[in-house]
Amino acid sequence: MITSSGCWWGRRLAQFSTLLVFITLAATLTAQTKPSAPPSDLDAYVARAMKTFQVPGLALAVVKDGQVVVAKGFGVKKLGESGPVDARTLFGIASNTKLFTATALGLLVDDGKIAWDAPVVRYLPAFQMWDPYVTRELTIRDLLVHRSGLGLGAGDLLWWPASTYDRKEVARRLRFIQPATGFRTAYAYDNVLYLVAGEVIEAISGQSWEDFVSSRILAKLGMKGSNVRHSAATGSGNIAATHAEVDGAVRVIKPFESDNTNPAGGINSSAEDMAKWLLVQLAHGKLADGSRLFSEATWRELTAIVTPMQIADVPAELASLRPNFRGYALGLDIRDYRGRKLLTHTGGLPGYYSRVVMIPDIQLGIAILTNQEAEAAFESVAFHLADHYLGAPATDWIDAFQRVVARLRSAQAATVNTAAAARNTASRPSLPLAKYAGTYVDAWYGDIVITQDGEKLVMRFSHTPSLVGDMEHWQYDTFAVRWRDRELRADAFVAFALNPDGTIDAAKMKAISPSTDFSFDFQDLLLKPRLSR
Repeated sequence: MITSSGCWWGRRLAQFSTLLVFITLAATLTAQTKPSAPPSDLDAYVARAMKTFQVPGLALAVVKDGQVVVAKGFGVKKLGESGPVDARTLFGIASNTKLFTATALGLLVDDGKIAWDAPVVRYLPAFQMWDPYVTRELTIRDLLVHRSGLGLGAGDLLWWPASTYDRKEVARRLRFIQPATGFRTAYAYDNVLYLVAGEVIEAISGQSWEDFVSSRILAKLGMKGSNVRHSAATGSGNIAATHAEVDGAVRVIKPFESDNTNPAGGINSSAEDMAKWLLVQLAHGKLADGSRLFSEATWRELTAIVTPMQIADVPAELASLRPNFRGYALGLDIRDYRGRKLLTHTGGLPGYYSRVVMIPDIQLGIAILTNQEAEAAFESVAFHLADHYLGAPATDWIDAFQRVVARLRSAQAATVNTAAAARNTASRPSLPLAKYAGTYVDAWYGDIVITQDGEKLVMRFSHTPSLVGDMEHWQYDTFAVRWRDRELRADAFVAFALNPDGTIDAAKMKAISPSTDFSFDFQDLLLKPRLSR
């Protein structure tokens, strides 16, 4: 009986153990195949962020552990209309395009057609920078990492706002821009060298940047709804309209239409398609069918810091966001967040702001696309999601960013008001208005014309149709130019310097408000009167 009883219990124990194995295996398989759920308050949190920061529409993609967790839209495509944003609504991703351009170069490296550390002049013999040494030494890698010596946004006025210069002419004019720092000594964000990267892709592949990225990246990933041209944002269909705060109110504005800078920011995409992009990046270039878009070696290059970036102090409300290390890789900003390596980038165009975040250690990817210029909105949502998947303490990022934005706006307004209060309104120009009129030339931009129209002066940038402004006397020999296109939000000072004989030697410009987009690099211009022939 004892033996028989022992055998019975042994059989039951074995059966129970086997059952436990099957249960554990099933749970493991379920955990592997079922994506981690997003925060339970996600929809309410996004809605609150949008309301707080006045964002009409937002698209969100979240991928986790190789699967799409979220791909959906929130809000409306256009203020005053009911058309909702959905998972396929297109937004301009702006500078989040830069990783696509870096990846395109990586494909050519994988093909054995270029090398990361080969000089650009090997592939574009006519390419020149200001300094012949930099011309000779600048590499393919250098095009992507903001360490060329150019100042912040240097040369952007060649294409921003939309200009008559084509991409090749923008690249040609780089030779006339003086460096702000030594070669490879400092980080300063630029866009123009990504145009040069696009020219390299065309020279080597025989395809335009647009055709190469469309066929070699978007098509391979099944990003069927996405496109590669700024100008496509003006088309019809499922496209989010662009919005911004102009004169104190959020309203629809014109999208950026020029295709000159597509390699730096031209892609329009959706939550559904950005999820596919996040998945292939987090898989180190591997596609769902086991084939590769790009090699493991290229993934390592894309995500390795090249240019160190200064770590600035952050407001107390955002203390958790202060990194311990930070640097720029190839189309990616690399930093740490709560002990994890974070790969990220932002994108900004008139009416479109976006953020991409990847935390490879936990196989998390986030893309947030918006149709309003409110950085705090996408930051709030991005870090709410990151904290959820990292198991971090809850932070009310909406409240934190709201307080920081309010303080920043107050400081910016104070700067403008202080300048206005210090203005000597009793001063008068040294010369009659007619003496300030004429054609001025900047070495890298070209001609800028000032004419007299009755009792006022008018400034026109010859190659930028929208940069036409009325000049009001500010003080002494300084004028304030108010652009007629108020959507630009970039009014500037124009200060004239005189020769001993009373003729004009030169004029310099500077944005009036510190909130002016850095791509209005007025401060880099040196306007010299064009001598009559």
